[in-house]
Formats: sequence, structure tokens, C-alpha cells
Amino acid sequence: MTDEIEEAATIEEIVQRLSVRFPSIPADTVRATVAEAYEELRDAHVRDFVAVLVEKQAKKRLKQLPG
Repeated sequence: MTDEIEEAATIEEIVQRLSVRFPSIPADTVRATVAEAYEELRDAHVRDFVAVLVEKQAKKRLKQLPG
């Protein structure tokens, strides 16, 4: 359970950072993009780099959005 709480906090930090980096994109869109990237890695056995990979994928997707 502690891991889930830590991951949720990490995901929220990613959302906050990307919301600052992409101020013209609505926060809900940023959150959905991060959640989508996280879902793709949810079953990864090695969890050490999930947050880094989620942020990288989300950033790549957000750059492709208009705005």
C-alpha cells in the first residue's frame, strides 16, 4: 500500500511540473496524459524508473498538442 501512495504522490509531482512547463494546456489534459502514460507502465516489474519514463512519455505527447 505504501508503494501505491508513493507512486500517486510521484504522479502528482509530474503533473505539477508538466503543468508549469505547458501552461497553455489545461491541467485536466496534463493529468490525463500523465495517467495514460502511467497506465502503459503499470505492470512493469522493475519500478525504479517508471516515474522518469512516465514523465518523458507525457512530455513527448504534450509537445505534440496544439497550444
